[in-house]
Amino acid sequence: MKAAVLHQLGQIPQYEDFPDPVPRNADEVVLTVKAASVKNIDKLRAGGSHYASYANLPVVVGIDGVGELGDGTRVYSTGVTGMIAQKALIRKDQYVVLPAGLDDSTAAALPNAGMGAAMALVSRAGLQQGETVLINGATGVTGRLAVQLARHYGASTILATGRNPRSLEKLTALGATGVLSLREEDTDLVKKIRDLHQRSPINVVIDYLWGHPTELILHALKGTGAFTPRVRIVTVGSMAGENITLPSGILRSSAIELLGSGIGSLSKAEMQDFYRRVLPEMFQLAAAGVLQLPTETVPLREIADVWNKEIDAGKRLVINV
Repeated sequence: MKAAVLHQLGQIPQYEDFPDPVPRNADEVVLTVKAASVKNIDKLRAGGSHYASYANLPVVVGIDGVGELGDGTRVYSTGVTGMIAQKALIRKDQYVVLPAGLDDSTAAALPNAGMGAAMALVSRAGLQQGETVLINGATGVTGRLAVQLARHYGASTILATGRNPRSLEKLTALGATGVLSLREEDTDLVKKIRDLHQRSPINVVIDYLWGHPTELILHALKGTGAFTPRVRIVTVGSMAGENITLPSGILRSSAIELLGSGIGSLSKAEMQDFYRRVLPEMFQLAAAGVLQLPTETVPLREIADVWNKEIDAGKRLVINV
């Protein structure tokens, strides 16, 4: 079969022949792959900088994708073997059947972003109907989806931050009720967030940036000695830096709760709920046009050319097999 094959950590996967995968037990089945997305985690594993980087090389890259079972059923699944290939092994009965009307590219791109958005909002933040949500770093793929899901889950006010003016403008059509530019002077941005918080308390912050932008938000939410509303801040990513400076006084003066959302912070039951309930619902919403996730699709044979390509903000690169 043809596949995206990695020969050495840090190199670019190549389009070449690779042995067909063979089930090793009764729990594994062969999937004929139709599409697989290229995400940050795929690049980190191939680059050798992820804790789950590949140990045995050469190897087919790609952690998940969509395809057809032997009976023609279209499904999404994570792979036992690499998924950016014409064939892959998946675990029997550990897949999600795709609804009619949902294209392969969107189906391949949605799950990773969906986990980073839905689980942060629901499982970690415990978003309630009518609450106010601030999405920090909302112009990327997962942030855009978080805006749409916050609206779907009943948030009354959805504030979004970002650096790209054109991308910020588009968020209002997806459900954002207000946008804040991270290009503003620090003091101006802090004042704007503080004023918004005083008028209508921010209940949830979903953070994809960390670093300096999150420091500014924390300073804006700092109390002044009076009673303060509870704010759940959930960090999902660290695009603006791995570390922050957090003065003790910010936490002592406010009802801020700091949480993380990722594989290690989610329970087994929550992960099962994601695949059994949350993800199928998102697939249905995408099929109905309620959720939008733009993709840039290229054929498998071009994998080496596009692996490190800069993709437009808000789009996910998908390899069509």
